[in-house]
Amino acid sequence: MIILGIDPGTTRIGYGVIEKKNGKLFHVQSGIFNLPPLSLAERLLVLDRELQGLITSYRPRIAGVEKIYFSSNQKTAIDVAQARGVILRVFSFSSLPFFELTPLEVKLAVAGSGRASKQAVARMVGHFLQISGTGKLDDVTDALAVAIAISHHAPPSHV
Repeated sequence: MIILGIDPGTTRIGYGVIEKKNGKLFHVQSGIFNLPPLSLAERLLVLDRELQGLITSYRPRIAGVEKIYFSSNQKTAIDVAQARGVILRVFSFSSLPFFELTPLEVKLAVAGSGRASKQAVARMVGHFLQISGTGKLDDVTDALAVAIAISHHAPPSHV
């Protein structure tokens, strides 16, 4: 089963594609959608195309996207929310079942604590996928962590 995790942002969106096979997790692909310095509307169109291409290429059976948690910068939160809207639209348009997880839920599922540091999450991502979890951009590590969390918590009919 192929699982897609997304870490939304305004100019960089992390993605992680993993496979769950016989109860084990494997890294398939991960990276960043670097959105060009255009207007927000044009960046969202680029995100739409890039995400559709990723889904077409890997054909995930389920996906997850991290919910936003911001306490101070409202403008950034609104822009990320609009990117999340595009992501959810692409998932829905592709008939791809998806889950939305808070950062706390992702950290708890991957590292065993909702207060886990970025480094602890990266180490556990590396452990679960048998890859080096360190040295990657946080956006990539977070997206892989979302995919791992989905693999643990999705109903058995999806995984």
